[in-house]
Amino acid sequence: MFLFKTLMVSLACGIMLAGCSSPSIEGNSSSNVEEVVIYSNADQEAVAVIQDVLNEAGYEGQYVFQSFGTGELGGRLLAEGDNIEADMVTMSSFYLESAQAKQPMFKELTFEVKPQVAVPNYYAPILGFTGAIILNTKEMAAQNLPRPTSAKDLAKPIYKNKIAMVDPNGSSTGWLFIQDITATYGMGAEGQQIMNRIRENAGPNLELSGSGPIKKVMAGEVPIGFGLRHQAIANQDKGLPIDFVDPSEGNYTLTESLAVIDKGANTNPNAMKMAKIIVKNARSNLLKIYPNVVYEGEIVAPENQIKNSKIYSEPLTAELLDKHRAFFHGQAGQ
Repeated sequence: MFLFKTLMVSLACGIMLAGCSSPSIEGNSSSNVEEVVIYSNADQEAVAVIQDVLNEAGYEGQYVFQSFGTGELGGRLLAEGDNIEADMVTMSSFYLESAQAKQPMFKELTFEVKPQVAVPNYYAPILGFTGAIILNTKEMAAQNLPRPTSAKDLAKPIYKNKIAMVDPNGSSTGWLFIQDITATYGMGAEGQQIMNRIRENAGPNLELSGSGPIKKVMAGEVPIGFGLRHQAIANQDKGLPIDFVDPSEGNYTLTESLAVIDKGANTNPNAMKMAKIIVKNARSNLLKIYPNVVYEGEIVAPENQIKNSKIYSEPLTAELLDKHRAFFHGQAGQ
């Protein structure tokens, strides 16, 4: 009887210990292998794809994955440089460039990449995403609202409290919209007036989360929102009353890329190997989730093709994002 009780107590302790892992860390540990620490701002769908290809390549248990918001991870990169704990990062490309300019911290990639747009030799794009004006067709009809065709249209009085927008202080999704306004109408009086009216039209529907507007549109809380184009397509394909409009000003794209931290003699040798696996094997599934062509030879379905894709006239940097955040809030001249 004593032995039985002892076994039961041991079993209970084992179960309790098995459930004590940190929810922010993904991947398995291995006492025999130096784990690669990966920091990422990627969505959970992208993280799952990356983990799958690493596990299939035999790296299960040899990495830990930690997720951050874009602003938080960007702040760490800029502040910590190569002293950061991570061995590898997947992050918005513009933040990688700003971090590298502040203090070189990334290794030159040892494998070849052929993206459509030339990139520095220290990172490789893994996905791209673009924005669109998203509509709840049922609510549009019920409220007898005209279909907007441009970003500028959202400044019209008829859309007062009818739109949901992304605050760029919370998510870089909002930056895609600001690029439409600033590239077409400038950051002077005309552009600022348009931006102010759109922000005022959003009113209480100014969201810090990039997915906030589309959630409100899907719930029917507002008939119009600005969000990620691929999310609108996915929900439209499910038969939901969702449609989207590519703004006449054009569609701008942000990419997320992978880079390896250069820690000199302390650089984890497996980091570059895993980076190559991710770039080589993850793109096919990432392209299904984010149907934006990034590499030469990639093809997306006709309904996913962007007819008026634009590249911003200035290099995208963390510093430019700060200027555009101030512009969005009507503080550009202050």
